[in-house]
Amino acid sequence: MPIRLHDSLTRSLRELQPAEKDGVFRFYNCGPTVYAPAHIGNFRTFTINDVLRRLLELEFGPDKVRHVRNLTDVDDRTIGQAKLEQRPLADITRHWTQIFHEDCRALHLLPPHAEPTATGYIREQVNMIEVLLQKGHAYRAADGSVYFKIESFPDYGRLSRIKERELKVTNAVADADHKDSVSDFALWKAYKPEEDGAVRWPGPDDAAPGRPGWHIECSAMSKALLGDTIDLHTGGVDLLFPHHENEIAQSQCCNGTQFARHWYHSEHLLVNGTTMSKSKGNYYTVRDLLAKGHSPMAIRYALLAGHPRKQLNFTLESLHAAESAIATLRAYRATLPETSTAAHHVFEPVIAALHDDLNTPAALGALFSIVNRKAGEADRASFDRALFALGFDLTAAAPAKAEAPAEIKALAEKRWAAKAAKDFAAADALRKELAAAGWSMLDRKDGYSLEPMKK
Repeated sequence: MPIRLHDSLTRSLRELQPAEKDGVFRFYNCGPTVYAPAHIGNFRTFTINDVLRRLLELEFGPDKVRHVRNLTDVDDRTIGQAKLEQRPLADITRHWTQIFHEDCRALHLLPPHAEPTATGYIREQVNMIEVLLQKGHAYRAADGSVYFKIESFPDYGRLSRIKERELKVTNAVADADHKDSVSDFALWKAYKPEEDGAVRWPGPDDAAPGRPGWHIECSAMSKALLGDTIDLHTGGVDLLFPHHENEIAQSQCCNGTQFARHWYHSEHLLVNGTTMSKSKGNYYTVRDLLAKGHSPMAIRYALLAGHPRKQLNFTLESLHAAESAIATLRAYRATLPETSTAAHHVFEPVIAALHDDLNTPAALGALFSIVNRKAGEADRASFDRALFALGFDLTAAAPAKAEAPAEIKALAEKRWAAKAAKDFAAADALRKELAAAGWSMLDRKDGYSLEPMKK
């Protein structure tokens, strides 16, 4: 059964197959900007990409998949953080890269075959910009910056379906950046000491020293490591426009050929029914959740519980359900014989669900349907194949959960009793008392749980 995946460009399900004669499937996914910790919304996308990577390896073989994920280590945000902390840019990005890798290992993400940094591919970016200048797809501004000329690429907007009126194309000088049109985007940003500090490199021919624009970074790294045309490009839906639209324009104008044969975008993660925000108190990183005592596999399970192309509402309650599900899988595996009969057909419905547009909730449903009926012909080898596809490591131990002090437990019991008596004023007052003491009380269908609040 072939892997069929939604293509954001054609808005249809299409089969994934390698194009090159060597049979290697080449795909690129946009990685993090390393100026702060990646949040769980970012990790929803990275976890979905990990399942896709695993599925491709099962389909084509581990040696027939080439996966590249970049690190954005120079842009406005990384430079801004370096200035804020008054530290070298490399120190900032090195620290957050290490944190990102630790979070990836915790969630059992396979490392990419290559993980290029934008600062490591400056020459390749400059080369692409010079070609775009030579071909008339880019121009130098008065301040020495270089911009891509969107009107030179008639297919611009096909991926995002952005309307021409929304581009606001104009022949007038657009703004203080001296662009020919407000819709043109930066390929190279001229050095400005007040903005960039010490961050700068030699620019393209006749352009000022400076730094690359964000969009050209991915195009250059993808070209250098995967070639002019790749089989698949993935990322979160927030990158569809303008980032991926701009990648297509600059790559195809430079290389003269199709950039990506297939595009896939995962949807946003909501937390408690709304977008994540520190001001709302619903902004979580992987480390935040681990500190609350949740296991990495429960976090992974919760991130896969909804269809990747639909918004997923993440709650701490969903993590409790995920912990229970992981415990069930661990207990089931312990009952299986260790003999390897290669009875892969037992868990084939799990793999089949993933082949059908990466339907992770259907795959989890199929997995538990088999587990609950305790299929007699199953063994650990067949079960582990399904676990590999979903990326669950059942050997990972759950971290010890923070134990609430006796006085906090007593307050929680009083609040639970007040709620049961429908004395909501007292219940609210007790909840505030718990929060003031640094604990949140989560009401569940079968009782409640206590979680230490983020500091």
